[in-house]
Amino acid sequence: MRIIVTGAAGFIGYHLCNRLIGHGHEVIGVDNLVTGSEANAQDLCRLPGFTMVRQDICEPLRIVGPIDRIYNMACPASPIDFHEKAVEIMMTCSVGIKNLLELAREHDALLLQASTSECYGDPLEHPQRETYRGNVSPIGPRAPYDEGKRFAEALVMTYHRCHGLHTRLVRIFNTYGPRMRANDGRALPNFINQALSGQPLTLHGDGSQTRSFCYVDDLVEAILRAADSDYHEPINIGNDDEITVRQAAEAVIEMTGSKSPLHFVERPVNDPERRRPDLTRARELLGWSPTTPWREGFARTVEYFKSIHPTASV
Repeated sequence: MRIIVTGAAGFIGYHLCNRLIGHGHEVIGVDNLVTGSEANAQDLCRLPGFTMVRQDICEPLRIVGPIDRIYNMACPASPIDFHEKAVEIMMTCSVGIKNLLELAREHDALLLQASTSECYGDPLEHPQRETYRGNVSPIGPRAPYDEGKRFAEALVMTYHRCHGLHTRLVRIFNTYGPRMRANDGRALPNFINQALSGQPLTLHGDGSQTRSFCYVDDLVEAILRAADSDYHEPINIGNDDEITVRQAAEAVIEMTGSKSPLHFVERPVNDPERRRPDLTRARELLGWSPTTPWREGFARTVEYFKSIHPTASV
C-alpha cells in the first residue's frame, strides 16, 4: 500500500512509520517539525520506501499518485504545548483535519485519526469507556488540546456519515518509550531526566493521581489493527494497568540508581485525577491487549534516555 503518515517525525509517528516500512509499504511522512524530531526525520529518510514531506497539514497537501491510507498523528500533544502552541493545536485539529479528510475523499483513501484520552477530561467515570462523554472544560488551559481533539472526532464522523468516507478513530492513552521528546513536559521523561541529572523529581500534588502507561510498540500494533478493522467508532488503546504517579517516580529512581528526592508542587488546573481505559472494544474488535509490563517498558525507556544523556550524573 501507499500510505501517508502525518506527524511522522514525532514520537508515535516515527514508530508507526518504521513498522509500516517493515511490512513492505511505501510511506510518505509529513511533518513541519514544530514538535517533531529532526533526528527522527533523518533516520526515517534512510529507510527504503520512505519519503519525507516537510509541511504543515494546515496547508493543503498535494500528493501525486494513489493513496491507500492516511494515518493522522499530527498535533502537538504535550502539556508544555497546550499554552505555547495553543492556536497551532486548534488549527491543526480543525483546518488541518479538514485538509486531510478532503485528501482522503479525493483519493478514496481510509483515514485513521489519532484521538486521545484527553477527550474524557478529568473523568467522573472510571475506567473510561468510549461511550463516556467526558468532563472537559471548554475554556480551561487544556481546552485547546482537549476540545480540539473532540472537534476533530466530530469532523471525522461527519465526513464518514455525509460522504461515506472510510474512517477510523483511536483514543490514545498515556504512551511512552524510546524516542520520546526529552523536554515534552510529560511525567515519565521529566522523571527520567531529573533522575539522571541528580535533580529532585517534581510531582504534582501528593502523587496519588493515577495513570496507565502503554509501551509504544504495543500501541502501534493496536493502531495497525484498528486500521485493518471495519469499525468506525472510537476505540480506546492504551494499557489498563493503573499505577500512581508517585509509583512511577519511585520506579524511575530505582532503575536509574539515582539519589534524587521527591519534590511536591501544586497540581495544574484540570489535571486528571484518574486515567485508565476500558479496553473491552479493543480486545473484542481487534483481538488486541497490551503485552509489555510497565516495569519492563520503563527499563527500556530509561536505557534510551541514558544513551542520549552521556553526561548523566548517576
